[in-house]
Amino acid sequence: MRNTRLSMLLGCVLLCSASLLYLGMSGIDCPPKSHRYRWMELNLGSANQSLSISEHFPEDTPLIFIGGFPRSGTTLMRVMLDAHNAVRCGEETRVIPRLLTMRATWSRSVKERMRLDEAGVTDQVLDSAVRAFLLEVIVGHGEPAPRLCNKDPFALKSLSYLAHIFPKAKFVLMLRDGRAAVHSMISRKVTISGFDLNSYRDCLTKWSSAVDTMFSQCQAVGKDRCMPIRYEQLVLYSEEEMRKLLHFLDLQWDPSVLHHEELIGKAGGVSLSKVERSTDQVMKPVNTDALSNWVGHIPSDVMSDMAEIAPMLARLGYDPHANPPNYTRSQPLVSPFSFSQSRKTAENPIPS
Repeated sequence: MRNTRLSMLLGCVLLCSASLLYLGMSGIDCPPKSHRYRWMELNLGSANQSLSISEHFPEDTPLIFIGGFPRSGTTLMRVMLDAHNAVRCGEETRVIPRLLTMRATWSRSVKERMRLDEAGVTDQVLDSAVRAFLLEVIVGHGEPAPRLCNKDPFALKSLSYLAHIFPKAKFVLMLRDGRAAVHSMISRKVTISGFDLNSYRDCLTKWSSAVDTMFSQCQAVGKDRCMPIRYEQLVLYSEEEMRKLLHFLDLQWDPSVLHHEELIGKAGGVSLSKVERSTDQVMKPVNTDALSNWVGHIPSDVMSDMAEIAPMLARLGYDPHANPPNYTRSQPLVSPFSFSQSRKTAENPIPS
């Protein structure tokens, strides 16, 4: 009996040894490390995941946020930055602007604010939770890099709030002639909640309002933290605009930002989403094909009322009556205060 047990034990040992040897020789890989884990290794030299991400990734980390009205070059900007050897933006998250909208709703509702206060859910608690959520998404949804950025167009409708919870973040606001942006949206059937794609008048009115919200907040946080870039200038004078932007972001010049199409699909390069509408356009090098393709498509009655329908055109330096416009002659951007004063002067001129 004893010899039988020893034989069985020896057999088990030999079987286990053979199994381990086979598994080792078969080259079975360990589960891949998460983007979050790899980011910690890259930036911290360790990957202790027992600590919260906020302890690794403090609120004063210089994130980059890219936004603007859809069809205004936000995707082009993010792929150009993705080509930089120190930056990763990646595809739209979709969830970040939705969370920011919820946070704004809680603040605007007096009843909801009272309920939260009674429950001990203070602004500090909410801000900490929102910050942690945004960091987890931004860090975790793409490859690690020394500088991380997020591109969700309407996230910059909450630019002031983002500037508050991330005091070292910088913002890139993409601007474009509203007539071109709206025509692109309508022709490509890009659905945005609340926009009537059968009406240029409705879409241009709402374009002006949305861009007003983002541009005013950009100017309020100051030129050291927010840089507006016009799409037309970016495609006409790419190197000049990108050099200014990289200086603003405290990044060294990298000529790869002018040739993003060469890095699509490559490790550490540019990844594209299969569902984002602009993906097909940024597969090509930077070009001027889309500058004036809106000309001749907007109804004449809308064109004649353009200055009143979309006052942000003039504020952004576009001539609302030019058809087609000359984008090589860039007019300066106008601050909210200067713009309101100039309109009052135009409506009520000072007697001579």
